[in-house]
Amino acid sequence: MSSLPSVEDLRLVTTLARHGSLGAAGRELRISQPAASNRLAALERRIGERLFDRDTTGARPTPAGRALAKEAVRVLDHLEAIFDRTRAAARGDVLSVGTFPSLAAWLFPALVELLRDATVHQVTDHGNRLVEWVGEGSLDAAFVTIANQLRLPATTTAAPVATDRLAVLTPSGVGLGGERRPFAGLDVVAHTYDTSAEALHRRLAELGARPRPAATGETAVRMGRLLGCPVVLPRGLALAYATQDEQVAPAPVPGRFTLFLVTRRPTPAALAALAGELAGRLGLDPPSGGRPSATAHSAGRVRA
Repeated sequence: MSSLPSVEDLRLVTTLARHGSLGAAGRELRISQPAASNRLAALERRIGERLFDRDTTGARPTPAGRALAKEAVRVLDHLEAIFDRTRAAARGDVLSVGTFPSLAAWLFPALVELLRDATVHQVTDHGNRLVEWVGEGSLDAAFVTIANQLRLPATTTAAPVATDRLAVLTPSGVGLGGERRPFAGLDVVAHTYDTSAEALHRRLAELGARPRPAATGETAVRMGRLLGCPVVLPRGLALAYATQDEQVAPAPVPGRFTLFLVTRRPTPAALAALAGELAGRLGLDPPSGGRPSATAHSAGRVRA
């Protein structure tokens, strides 16, 4: 356990990455520059990798340093939320629920409305990480679209709660081509919240498109409006973001998604009770498939 980084180590790495100076990092953390330098050197010895290149002009993170700083931010945010969850628990029922960024602005308001007697602690991250946190008990539930593409932790169960499919959002003034190649010669912003992004880009290219990736559904819609081009994304997101003068139509490429509720066994009663209502609240179709296999092979580095 002594080889694990401490909270002070993680704070030093994130602060140093932000300031680029041991002196500035030390002042923020209220330690001397030599103490900051010694702590960093000790951490590098434990990890066995150089984390920052240091000279008279400052400190610049190495690839290893950037990776650790990114992970440190996540861990520190997770730790800081512990007090929030503890205070909420003292005031009544609290449920810690996670989902991926594209769904957050859409899902969490619906959960807050349905779970009026509970406090919903909201977490966003990639789906595989959320499922891991449910398995270890730091999250009560995760709403993800990749539960059937992962090897689920033995402590968890997953149930489909809604389905969705790909659609085309066409901003005002944007025209499409013919039926066979509707995207010929057009930029097309594409976003999907499962592991099929690469396949989707290939299909769009076959229809003559120049695919443009987007990190979230909202990003995709904003890009489409800015670039004046069609947007291909899940239908629920398209309907949520479309304005009155924008068209939403079925996509000319296949794509169907299932939203799963992943919880520890047994599923908390409050979450089990709302599962049947959630699809309607989100404007999605009811689930059409069965439960994912707990022995499904991992799809690798998946994010939704």
